[in-house]
Amino acid sequence: MAIQLIFNPTDQDLTSQSKMWGCPDLPDSLPYPVAQYEDEGEIYDNPLTFICQIRCEDIAALDPEGLLPHTGMLYFFGEVDYFLGHREYYSPGMGEWSDNDFRVLYSPTTTDLHTHRLVDDEGNPLTRDAERITFAACDDKEAGFKLLGHPFFDEIEEQYPGWRSLLQLDCNDDWNLQFYDCGMLCFLTDDKTVKCYLHSF
Repeated sequence: MAIQLIFNPTDQDLTSQSKMWGCPDLPDSLPYPVAQYEDEGEIYDNPLTFICQIRCEDIAALDPEGLLPHTGMLYFFGEVDYFLGHREYYSPGMGEWSDNDFRVLYSPTTTDLHTHRLVDDEGNPLTRDAERITFAACDDKEAGFKLLGHPFFDEIEEQYPGWRSLLQLDCNDDWNLQFYDCGMLCFLTDDKTVKCYLHSF
């Protein structure tokens, strides 16, 4: 079994809650993750796009094997702006992404968190509006947005035998999120390492 992510637009404050997009709520011990790029010999830090945070107690009942923590918060970041329709931005492309292109972070606590807001030069938010995430059981190889189980694409599972899907992202017209030709982005784990892989039809 796997855990389906269900998205619920809301005007409510989602600080320290499970949410898609918006701004991450991080403890002081976790700095906002950045990707490093070189331009004409200079190294620059570029904030990775916040994808979602998962309050682990929300999924505990749907994870009887304890494959994920049942307390604390999981965070997912990645270079997905290109796939949100911003074609002027960098794309990591198909296949396995480099460690520079994504991060998965974990906080053992969901209290004393601080919201990190990214804004442009005029003070306008650089993020999509946050949406509440609720959860339900789904099939192991379900398409769509899910935690755990196995990747929908057999090709990804063949590439990483014995690994499981940590988080699977699908295309979504409401967000203008398109991974090339009906593709999916998968965060994968073997319990020691996390990788990120993009595959499409």
